[in-house]
Amino acid sequence: MPKVDDHLVVPETTRDELVRGRKVIAQPAAPPHADRHAQVDYVIQAHAAPGYVASSDLLTRVGPGSDFATDTSVRREGIDPETGSRYLEELAFEVVSTQSMRDITERAEDLTNRGVRRMIAIFVKDGTIREWSRERQDWLTFPADGVLDDPTLVRPVAVRALLDAVVADNAVVDALERKANPRLAELGARQHEAGLEKGLEVGLEKGLGVAIEVACELLGISIGPRERAQLEPLDATALEALLARLKSERAWPTD
Repeated sequence: MPKVDDHLVVPETTRDELVRGRKVIAQPAAPPHADRHAQVDYVIQAHAAPGYVASSDLLTRVGPGSDFATDTSVRREGIDPETGSRYLEELAFEVVSTQSMRDITERAEDLTNRGVRRMIAIFVKDGTIREWSRERQDWLTFPADGVLDDPTLVRPVAVRALLDAVVADNAVVDALERKANPRLAELGARQHEAGLEKGLEVGLEKGLGVAIEVACELLGISIGPRERAQLEPLDATALEALLARLKSERAWPTD
């Protein structure tokens, strides 16, 4: 096999790709393909495990007559000491919208023959996600509630995250949490602190409310619906002031 970066086409200067010696022009994408491609990039980038890097449209010399890119891929960081080139992709994704089944199958065959461990295809039209099986020489469909688990990913990815924007957002947050993202940790700490402060405030207000009722009982001050309605909107400061007046005036304030 040639090196992964021993290209037959020149990266970033042409849209040409080669699949088994056949020239293919990589066309700009329409919304169905482009939107799904961006979502897959978004999810997989967040899930790349430490020591791995996610790439988009990475050109790879796949075989003697094949030199093409997958939509999204994950590979080990750095240089492979055995080849002196970057590492080969381990996990590759292709969004299939207008591609023929023959084309995507040939690409999957070439990639897995090259050594790419897993090739995943997102079929836009029917909303399915399938993985190429080199052993069966066929596409295997993930269940709708299935997950994609792989050593290159920091956590399993729900299949729906590659198809549904809300699930994608949730998956990205979960991945960043698993990575102990410092910004996410900071936001979590702020929310925790705010929750504690709110809890203390609520606890203080409840305690003052109980103290007022006890003081009224000891002082023989009647508390009816009108007085309780006056208590409800008061914060801790106002409750403390009311308690002080009750003690000094020994009657419910009329103003």
